[in-house]
Amino acid sequence: MPASPPSESPPTEAVSGTDSGKPSPDETRFAFGENWAAFLETLDDQRIEQAVASLQSMLAVDDLSRCRFLDIGSGSGLFSLAAHRLGADVVSIDYDEQSVHCTQTLKDRYTDSSERSWLIHRGSVLDPVFMKSLGQFDVVYSWGVLHHTGEMDRAIEMASQRVAPQGLLYIAIYNDQGSASRRWLWIKRMYHRLPKSLRWMWVVAVAGVYELRFAMARLARFRNPLPLADWRAKRKDRGMSAWHDWVDWVGGMPFEVATPEHVIVPLARKGFHVVNLKTVGNGWGCNEYVLTHDTTKRREP
Repeated sequence: MPASPPSESPPTEAVSGTDSGKPSPDETRFAFGENWAAFLETLDDQRIEQAVASLQSMLAVDDLSRCRFLDIGSGSGLFSLAAHRLGADVVSIDYDEQSVHCTQTLKDRYTDSSERSWLIHRGSVLDPVFMKSLGQFDVVYSWGVLHHTGEMDRAIEMASQRVAPQGLLYIAIYNDQGSASRRWLWIKRMYHRLPKSLRWMWVVAVAGVYELRFAMARLARFRNPLPLADWRAKRKDRGMSAWHDWVDWVGGMPFEVATPEHVIVPLARKGFHVVNLKTVGNGWGCNEYVLTHDTTKRREP
């Protein structure tokens, strides 16, 4: 049976105070919405089809008919649109006001703007009142978002509470690389210390260094050193853009990381078990987790 919708409409914004989802005072929040607005200018039907295929592959489904789908941190709205095309009743939420606008823009572009099977709200995953008001879902999806809240562990917990029995939780979290992750935190802080007009040059510089390393690694394996094949693979994998991913990666704050064990073990105690897992090994990027919520297998610590 599909998950039950809420009995009342949720508030359209997160409440103020400690649960508002705002980053801590010592952190600078990245303008995710600006990056997503730029990404929407590159969006085409091929990228949408690739996003649809990505969901089908990771969730191991052909469609999402009769399913409620919650997209936490919807950003551009691409994966909300993908879920909607697969037949789901979609609820998109984001704390970033411009990201909410991007998602609404995408909905207006590709569907009837009054379509009730796709609802969009501004709110925080860290706000318990707001989250509870949404109800429960057959699929809760949050790709590359929860580690940017400033309270990653709590955000994962809040997301997991929205998963209906036998439902799926699909999240992607930055991999913990130890000292390398600390270097990335320094890179991100440097980005935010620069004037806005110079930040793109920092992205180019950082991306250039890493792309050169990748090129040398490809050359050592007797492959074409140019990054075009890798960029095409990124687009094919999730319909995303290499440049906008670099901007997000270099500037994205707050910033937290986790090992697979750090993510999986607490969820296993609450009755979740892994049904699909894609890790980056010791590398950088996001580990992807798909877990099912089996309430009969809840384990106490």
